Amino acid sequence: MNTRFLRNLEVSAIGYGCMGLSHGYGAVPERGESIRLIQKAFDMGCTFFDTAEAYGAGDNERLVGEAVKPFRNRIVLATKLHLNKKDGDTATLIRRHLEASMKRLHTDYVDLYYHHRIEDDDKVEEVAAVMGDLIKEGKIRGWGQSQASEEQVRRANAVTPLTAVQSEFSMMERRFEQDVIPACEELGIGFVPFSPLASGFLSGKYTKTQQYTGDDVRRVITRFAPENVERNRPLLDVLSDMAMRKGASMAQISLAWMLHKKKFIVPIPGMRKVERMEENLGAAEVTLTQEEYENLEAKLAEIPVYGNRTDEDIAKLRNI
Repeated sequence: MNTRFLRNLEVSAIGYGCMGLSHGYGAVPERGESIRLIQKAFDMGCTFFDTAEAYGAGDNERLVGEAVKPFRNRIVLATKLHLNKKDGDTATLIRRHLEASMKRLHTDYVDLYYHHRIEDDDKVEEVAAVMGDLIKEGKIRGWGQSQASEEQVRRANAVTPLTAVQSEFSMMERRFEQDVIPACEELGIGFVPFSPLASGFLSGKYTKTQQYTGDDVRRVITRFAPENVERNRPLLDVLSDMAMRKGASMAQISLAWMLHKKKFIVPIPGMRKVERMEENLGAAEVTLTQEEYENLEAKLAEIPVYGNRTDEDIAKLRNI
C-alpha cells in the first residue's frame, strides 16, 4: 500500500479505526475474529491502527494491543485520552492515563497520542507542553487533537508541534474544510478523518427500513433517520454513477475522493468483516483524475446533506 506522512510519522494511506470492534455499532465480532481482522489488515499493508481508552472502557486498547503484538514496532499505534474539566493536575493526569493505556496496549511507547474531545479550552497550552515533555522522554513519538477548532490547533501547535488532528470528515460532514484542514496544511500537520464513510452511509448499503439495536450509534445519528435516508438519495446516486464508471464501490469512491483532496489526509474507516477490509483498504488503489475529482466536487456542491452526527445525539443512547 502507498504511504503518507502525518508530519514525521509514515503511515499507510488508509488506516484502521478499531473502535467498532468493541462498541458503537451493535453486535461486535468474537474476540478471536477481531484479532484476526487486525492482523489481516497488517498483512494487507495497513500500518496505522487507531484506538482510545474510552472505547469499550479500555477493552479496545487491550484487544488492539494483543493483536498488534507480533508486529508492534512495524506500525504506528494511536490512542487517545480524555481529560475532564474537573480533573486535577494536568501533567499528573496525562501521565497516569498514558501509563494505563500503555499497559493495556502491551507497549512501552505510543506513536501518536491524541487529546480526545477537548473540553477545557483553558488547558490547550498546558496539555501541549506536557505532550512535548513526553515526546522528549520517548514515551510518545507524536501527539494530536481530536475535534479541535482552528484556534485550538494553532495555540497547541505553537507550544508543541502537532503531528495530526483527528476529526469527523466525509462527503456528509465537511465543516473542517473551512478552517482546520487549511491550517493543518499551512502548519505541516496531518489530518485523520474518522467516520470517513459517514458511519457507513456512503457505502450505499443502508435503507430507510434498516433497524439498529443495542449501542449502535446509527439509532441516534440523524442522517440514518428514515426520512433523511430518502432525502440524501441524490448524494448516493452521484456516488453510484462514479463507482460504476470507475469499476469501484461507492465506499471506495468516497475514500478516493478524500485521498485525492490532500496528501496529508489519512482516513481511518472501521472494518468488521474481511470483505469490508478488502474494499476499504483497496480504495488506496482507486485513483481519480483531476477532471473526475473536479466534476465530483461540482456535483457535491449542489447537493444538500440532511442529518449529521453529534456527541449530543450519541449521548442519547444511554437513555434509550
